[in-house]
Amino acid sequence: MTRRTSEAVPLIALVGPPNSGKTTLFNYLSGQNYKTVNYPGATVEYSISKLQSKFNLKADVIDSPGIVSLTPVSPDEKVSVDALYNHPKLGVPDVLIATVDSSQLSRHLFLIKQLIASGFRVVVAVTMVDLLNKKGYDISTSELSKQLGCEAVKIDGRTGKGIFELIRQVDKVLVQSRISGKPHLKPYNDISKENLLNIYKEIEKIEEAALVKLNSRSSGFDLTSANSQLTVLNTAITKRNGRNKPDEFTLKLDRILLNRHSGLLFFFLIMSALFTSIFWLAEPLMELVDESFAFLAEFTTDALGHSWYSDLLANGIITGTGSVLVFLPQIIILFLLLGLLEDTGYLSRGAMLIDKPLSKIGLNGKSFVPMLSGFACAIPAMMAARTISNKRERFLTIFIIPLMSCSARLPVYALLLAFLIPGEKSWIGGLALASIYILAIASSIAIAALMNKFNHKIVKEQDTSSFILELPAYRMPKPSVIIANTYQSAKLYLQKAGPVILTFSIVLWFITYFPDHNPQVETEGLSEDEIVLLLSGERLANSYAADLGKLIQPFMEPVGMDWRVGVALIAAFAAREVFVSSMALIFKVTGDEETLQQSMLSAMRSAEIGDTGQLLFTPTTITGLIIFFIFALQCLSTVAVARKETGGWRIPVLQLVMFTGLAYLMMFITVNGLRFWGIP
Repeated sequence: MTRRTSEAVPLIALVGPPNSGKTTLFNYLSGQNYKTVNYPGATVEYSISKLQSKFNLKADVIDSPGIVSLTPVSPDEKVSVDALYNHPKLGVPDVLIATVDSSQLSRHLFLIKQLIASGFRVVVAVTMVDLLNKKGYDISTSELSKQLGCEAVKIDGRTGKGIFELIRQVDKVLVQSRISGKPHLKPYNDISKENLLNIYKEIEKIEEAALVKLNSRSSGFDLTSANSQLTVLNTAITKRNGRNKPDEFTLKLDRILLNRHSGLLFFFLIMSALFTSIFWLAEPLMELVDESFAFLAEFTTDALGHSWYSDLLANGIITGTGSVLVFLPQIIILFLLLGLLEDTGYLSRGAMLIDKPLSKIGLNGKSFVPMLSGFACAIPAMMAARTISNKRERFLTIFIIPLMSCSARLPVYALLLAFLIPGEKSWIGGLALASIYILAIASSIAIAALMNKFNHKIVKEQDTSSFILELPAYRMPKPSVIIANTYQSAKLYLQKAGPVILTFSIVLWFITYFPDHNPQVETEGLSEDEIVLLLSGERLANSYAADLGKLIQPFMEPVGMDWRVGVALIAAFAAREVFVSSMALIFKVTGDEETLQQSMLSAMRSAEIGDTGQLLFTPTTITGLIIFFIFALQCLSTVAVARKETGGWRIPVLQLVMFTGLAYLMMFITVNGLRFWGIP
C-alpha cells in the first residue's frame, strides 16, 4: 500500500476523548467540507479533509472516533489506536492535535501523557474554557505547555477563537518534522498499577500548576478544593469548604431531567414533542415537494403523450421517486432535532436514564447510542455497536437494532397515518408516530429480554460489564454545526436510498407494464382519463406483477389484502421506503389532477379486492400494515451488515426469519382482532 513521504502533503490527526470538542474543531478546520470513509477492512469510520485555505497551511486533517487511552477495550478503539500509529492508507501522522476539556483535566490529560510517552508530536487544543470559567477557574496554557513539554493553545471550535494560533503552533511542529523526519513511535503497553499511579500523580501536579483561580493569579491553591470545583456528578449537591459544586445550572436541570420519578416522564414528553414537530414543521415543505413532482409528472405526460416511454418517465421514474422524496423534509427535521438534543448534551442523559431498564434485559447504557442511531439507519447503528466491548451485549444489541423505526420507515408511516388521520389534525399524527416509535422500543426490549434467556445458544460468553459515562455540561448548541451535520446525514440518506428507489421504480414499472403493454379494451363513450384508467387496470391484471401476485395471494387473504400489497411488501425488502413508490406504481398514481400524495390516498381509498366490491384499504388493514412495518426486517442490506459485524450467518438469518414471521403474525392478529371487535 502506498505510504506518504516527507515531501507529501503533511497529515494532521485529531485525537481526544469523546465530548472533548474534537469533532467541532474538525468541522471548523475543514470548513465542513469533508468526506467520511471506513478504515480498510473495518466498519469504523473516519473523516478526512483538506485544511481550509484561510489558514495558509497546506495539509490534510483527519478526525477519527474518540478514545480515552492508547489501551483499547473494544474493536472500535483498537482500529482507531492502530491507525494513530500507522494509518492503513495515509501512514504516520506528522502531528497530532489533541483536544483536552479544561474542565475535565484529571481524566483527559491521561491520554495526552500516553501520546507523548509514545513519541507522537503533540499540540494540545484546550477546549471548554468557558465552562471552566463558569466554575471560577482559568487555565494557564504557558504553564500547561511547560509541564507537558509540548505547546498548548486555548481554542473555541464554535467561534474560531484561538484556532489561528493553534495552526501557527502546528506549523512550527511541521517545520521541525521536515528536518527530523517522521516521529519514532513506540507502542504504549505499560499498564501496570504502579505506572498508572505515577501518571495520575503527575497529572495532579500539572493541575496544581496550570489551574488558576479567577481574580487570584497565584498558581498555588488547594488541589482538593479545585477537584471539588471541577468534578461534575449528577448526585445531590455536596459542599466542601463552604463552596457548592460548580455548573449549578447543569446540576439543577439534572435534578429534574435525571430524577428517578420525573426523568422518564420528561424523556417521553421530549420525544413526543420531537415527533409531533416532524409532522407540523414538515407539512408546508412536503406540500411544495409534492406539488413539484406532480407538476413534473403531468408536464411529462402532456409533452410526450401516452406512450411507453412517457409512462416510464412520468409514472415510473418521476412518480416513483417523488412519492418517497416528498417525505424528505420529515427526515431532515428528524436529523435536525436529534442533532439539537445531542449538541445540548441531553442525549447522553438519555443513555443514563435507560441504563437501568436495559440492565434488566442483559444490556447497559452503552447500547443506547447504537439503538438511537437505529432511528436514522440500522446499518451505521450496527457499526456503532462495535464500541461495546462485551461480545454478548454487542451481539444482542445488533440483534434488536432492526426493530428501531429507522428514517426509511418514516415515509411508510407518514403515508399510512395520512390515510387514517385527517390532514388538519397533524398533532394527532405526531402522537401516533411517537406511539409507533415507543412501541418499537418496547418490542425491542421485550425481544431482547427473551433472547437474553437463550444467549448461551447464540454467544458463548457470559462475562459482565460496567457502564461508565461522562456527562457533558448543558450548553447552547451552535446552529451551523447542527445544520452541517443534518446536511451530511440527509445527503448520505439520499445517496443510500436514491439509487435503490430509482432502480426498483424502473423494475416495478416494467413488471406492472409488460407483457400486455398495449391491451385492447372497449373505449366507446369513455373520456380520455377513463380510457387511461381502464387501460392501466387491464395492463396490470395481465402483467408479470400479477403472475407474481398469484403466488403471494394465499398469504395476503388471511390479513384482508390482495397480491398488490404483497408485491409492494416484497419490494420493500430492498429498502423500506420502496414500499411507497411501489404502491404508487402498482396503483397507477399519476397526480394529473392533484398532488402525488393526495392522488395516492384517493387511489387507496377507492381500491377494491378483485370484483368483490370490498375495500382493500380500511382502518383495520392500514393498522395491520403499520404493525407489520414495526416488526419486519425488510432491508436486506441490514442482513449483510449483521453478517459482517457478527462474523457468521446465525444472527442475521435468525433476524430475517424471526422478525419477518413475527411481523406477519402480529399483522394477522391485529387485522382479525380489530375485525372481531367490529372495526372495519
